[in-house]
Amino acid sequence: MAYLIDRRLQGKNKSAGNRERFLRRYKGQIKDAVARAIKGRSITDIEKGEKISIPVKDINEPTFGHAQGGVWEVVRPGNEQYQKGDLVQRPKGGGGAGRGKAGNTEEITEDDFTFELTREEFMNYFFEDLELPNLVKTQLTSITEFRSQRAGYTIAGTPTNIHVLRSMRGAIGRRIAVGAGSRKRLREAEEEMEALQRTAFEDDHRLIALRKEIHQLRTKLHAIPFLDPIDLRYSNRIKVPKPSSQAVMFCVMDVSGSMDQQKKDAAKRFFILLYLFLERAYEKIELVFIRHHTQATEVSEDEFFNSRESGGTVVSSALNLLGTIIEERYASSDWNVYVAQASDGDNWDNDSATCRDLLINRIMPLVQYYAYVEITEGEPQNLWEEYMQIPPLCPHFAMQKIESPADIYPVFRELFKKQPTK
Repeated sequence: MAYLIDRRLQGKNKSAGNRERFLRRYKGQIKDAVARAIKGRSITDIEKGEKISIPVKDINEPTFGHAQGGVWEVVRPGNEQYQKGDLVQRPKGGGGAGRGKAGNTEEITEDDFTFELTREEFMNYFFEDLELPNLVKTQLTSITEFRSQRAGYTIAGTPTNIHVLRSMRGAIGRRIAVGAGSRKRLREAEEEMEALQRTAFEDDHRLIALRKEIHQLRTKLHAIPFLDPIDLRYSNRIKVPKPSSQAVMFCVMDVSGSMDQQKKDAAKRFFILLYLFLERAYEKIELVFIRHHTQATEVSEDEFFNSRESGGTVVSSALNLLGTIIEERYASSDWNVYVAQASDGDNWDNDSATCRDLLINRIMPLVQYYAYVEITEGEPQNLWEEYMQIPPLCPHFAMQKIESPADIYPVFRELFKKQPTK
């Protein structure tokens, strides 16, 4: 009889199978609780776990019972005060035995079932219906490809992989090592025979013995194979994983004087949310951060979110730098390029038309998807007006408007929602 033993490590008093069934059964309530939790926390804290509460009435399990079938005869106790159809007065006093005053705290009552969502479970619900558009390209699959790489030598292999130089080097070393003793004795025997020939006759038994020994030594040395199977060495090749394709996400943000701290904070939150999404879903995606005012620079992640700058606004400087970086570092067909741009839309008037032309003629042919978010409470700015002309020509260009921090998450979901299957 075969026994199957599950040796997966589990926490104390926990079962992974039961937990998965529980999460599937109450998925609707958990998603609602996660949505409420998102509203009450900062985006920078979005990746933490969460305490979820579900009303007890919603987690009642179905049970089996015995139905009252057949004919039943029941004797009920009577009374002397009431007759059938009489009205019974309501008892005096309160309806419960509770004491004390009502509180204003939000503590979980005994009518709620509370449990902890892990970080991974929380993120799964948070990103469940989000996906970078067009990432279903065949180049960007999650299947790992392998490439052959040399890794020294091996003693077994196919004849086509024989390394001649390494094999001959081994053969020479083997012949030297195996015949060293015989060659030394051969030299000594030849010197002895040469000395005896000066004084002894040809039929001297010592000369005869030396000649016989020398013949045996030479025969032994000639019997050493020139190339033995143990000398053969084969080029060893191993398979190492390589990404089937690569993707890069550009984050472009306006840090000019018209972008006040509130707008910059909203842009930072949008990119933080995007960063968390990319880090979770796509391990093979690189991030490039570009900040701009009148000039654009490529910066680190820390500078992108934390450094302070001010000045005018020339958005084309960022687009020119974006195009240069793509052409110099990510021009290969192995790269899929995605861009997300955040700005208040306030740009130098003559520059907005230049930005439109740069996007249509230079940037959009190089990227798979371009998302633009405009952070402003009033009417759309001149950059928005110019960008409105791009979607009819480039379907992979999307734009949304953020008026308040509450719009960040809905806009993000709209930009990066799953695409309908065709």
